[in-house]
Amino acid sequence: MCALYPDLMNIYADRGNLIVLERRCAWRGIGFELTPSSLGEPLDGERHDLYYIGGGQDRDQRLCAEDLLALKAGALRQAAERDAIVLGVCGGYQLLGAAYSLDEERIEGVGLLDVETVRGAGERLIGNVAIEPLGFGGEVLAGFENHGGRTTLGEGQEPLGRVLDGHGNDGRSGYEGARSGNTIGTYLHGPLLPKNVWFADWLIAQALGRATDELAPLADEIEQATHAAAIRAAGA
Repeated sequence: MCALYPDLMNIYADRGNLIVLERRCAWRGIGFELTPSSLGEPLDGERHDLYYIGGGQDRDQRLCAEDLLALKAGALRQAAERDAIVLGVCGGYQLLGAAYSLDEERIEGVGLLDVETVRGAGERLIGNVAIEPLGFGGEVLAGFENHGGRTTLGEGQEPLGRVLDGHGNDGRSGYEGARSGNTIGTYLHGPLLPKNVWFADWLIAQALGRATDELAPLADEIEQATHAAAIRAAGA
């Protein structure tokens, strides 16, 4: 696994997502290696099974966007083309899109998802959120959102899921996140994976080229109770 900009894009408990993946692999005897790639550092598009980029402040997001385009975009596209998992949360989601417009400034993204984000004058979209992701058999993802940007999906771009409660991409469309194959963007944090260990297991299984039910079962009573509480908090 490669964590992009873990020193800058980590303001929403993103380390919790990394820890959940590491622990759930360790409990099953699955090897796990985490490699960081920050400003000025290279990125290998062939080495890793999962690439992760979290959320950050606008200033840090600008720095990461410049570095991403200059040094890492080609490798990240290479990873996506070979169907490695690329997961972006909040600011990371915005950077996987075409662009993030902030006031009069347009910050170019890597373009793995056909989405554009505009930071407008309206209120931030904040609160608990629950979505039904498409193609996951009725499972629910629950989390917390806090974003000033409004994200619009391009024609033909699939959302990650349908909003059950909360704001989602723009507070109007009823959609949240975006997905193209194994490239996924979402505003759900708080953090995402500790509240949704079923989704962490799906990521692990995809990275291994297995079905989720091929993973050894774990005693997840506490995790399941946490997930249920997160769904209730969202009002779904």
